Amino acid sequence: MRSFRQILAAVLLAACAASAWAQDMVVYHIDDMSVQALKGLRNIRNHLDVDPAAKITVVTHALGVDFLLEGAKDVNGGVFAGPVAALVGRGVKFEVCEITLKNRNLKKEQFIQEADFTPSGVVRLAKLQKQGAAYIKP
Repeated sequence: MRSFRQILAAVLLAACAASAWAQDMVVYHIDDMSVQALKGLRNIRNHLDVDPAAKITVVTHALGVDFLLEGAKDVNGGVFAGPVAALVGRGVKFEVCEITLKNRNLKKEQFIQEADFTPSGVVRLAKLQKQGAAYIKP
């Protein structure tokens, strides 16, 4: 017969596993700053307002990396760095494709400090989806 401690440990372990499983994993795909960046940041903010525990990664490549460049502004003249920093503070990760850097002759130093880098944006998208992340392209 199992002891009370063993049963309690099993119940707690199951509860922790269920909690981790319930956390949504989402990848936002941005490949065109002019069309997707402002809308994507707004979508992510709204997403977290409703589901603060969501684990969100933003993967950028091609022209989508531009909003993470130092000093980048939206069509209204607002600097992207502030909203990005606020979302990073809420646990969002922003990743820039290193193939894009090479193809566009960009350097990591040109990007805001909140930007992380990934060897390939499309490979990262595929891996996150394989791990169960929902895919959203704003």
